[in-house]
Amino acid sequence: MTPGAGAWTGRHLAVLLVGLVAAIAARAVLLPTAELTGDLDQFVLWTHGIATAPLAQAYNQNVSFPPVMVYTWSLLATVEPGFRTATDASDPAIRALMKVPASLADLGLALGLAWALRSRPWWAVGAALGIALHPAVVYVSAWWGQYESLYVLAALVAYLLAVGGRPGWAAVAVAMAVMTKPQALPLLVPFGAWYLARFGWRGAVRYGAIGAAVVALLWAPFVPFGGPAAYLRNLAEYQDEIFNVLSLRAWNPWWLVQEAYAGGSFVSDSAAIAGPITLRQVGFALAALLEGFVFLAVYRAPSARSLALGLAAAALVAFCALTTMHERYAYAALVFLAPLLPDRRVLAAWFVFGVSFALNLLAAAPPTPEIGRLLPIAGPSGILGSVAMSAVTVATLWLLLRERRAPEDGRDRATRSLEARPAAG
Repeated sequence: MTPGAGAWTGRHLAVLLVGLVAAIAARAVLLPTAELTGDLDQFVLWTHGIATAPLAQAYNQNVSFPPVMVYTWSLLATVEPGFRTATDASDPAIRALMKVPASLADLGLALGLAWALRSRPWWAVGAALGIALHPAVVYVSAWWGQYESLYVLAALVAYLLAVGGRPGWAAVAVAMAVMTKPQALPLLVPFGAWYLARFGWRGAVRYGAIGAAVVALLWAPFVPFGGPAAYLRNLAEYQDEIFNVLSLRAWNPWWLVQEAYAGGSFVSDSAAIAGPITLRQVGFALAALLEGFVFLAVYRAPSARSLALGLAAAALVAFCALTTMHERYAYAALVFLAPLLPDRRVLAAWFVFGVSFALNLLAAAPPTPEIGRLLPIAGPSGILGSVAMSAVTVATLWLLLRERRAPEDGRDRATRSLEARPAAG
């Protein structure tokens, strides 16, 4: 029997339940906290605008999120009438409510990983609690009030549906992920390769059309008021006028460039280095090249393992190659390496990444001045963190590129299930 394999017992369920209760308790304590309210203030202001005007006019504000987040905030405004008067996160109840969607998504991620590894109960429990109790996950959602876990949950659901033989519903979930945060866009690369390898051009176009239809439906209410165009303008404004630096406190290779040439201070990514070529364009070119390797690797070996590795690699490549990256934008890799934790090489990469990622978050947005002094974003900590994150990216790409199409008798159960029902939707 494979180590770790077997039937679920009361002990497995008890450990999982106790861990999830601890995760919920930790979040309950942190939800009302007010240490990092800058972004929350903006989110509350947008929610206030949604609460006091027709939903279709939401993008009359400078909202920089796709429509799933607008619908989420609209739901919060419906549940809590206080958003009609609240314009910032000064009210503890408003702060707590703003953090609830991401905190619930954290628990969804944990349960999704438990399901992914359900044939190996202790690994399932370990992966689930490794995410639910991970300091970085708790920090981003329950302390900081960011929404990374929402788009990653949609992508994880898409992964589980895809390898479980439900590619049509997986396409719906992929569209939901992309329409939650633009950071989900790199995940289209491995999903696209997987669909093309599994179903050919016709199938890929069919499932792509399903995703496109979902995107169109989500945007439909906003179209009469120019919502899509306004969203793109808002996003461009943030990218070109506010966050137009090599690395916005993300420990990646571009941070090393800022360390070398500016002592950790921000460097504009619009600087030309050869004629009209800018550093941002160099980042796009590097990302396109490396994402191309991700695409080819998943296409060559479209298994459940390759898809998980591809999703982690796609997120890491974007984080390391693109400019203007925030420290949070590697979040998806923490989740998509987790289904492969029984592989000791992946376990090692996941551990190194998890520690580096958590330290990057603490250094970028210290919860207390003392932590800020102990863990400065620049200097040796930033250099070591950037090297570690880059090394994990290289290791993940290496593992992915070593994948081969499995022989007929060696494929995992999820892959065999998928091939037995190629047209399920």
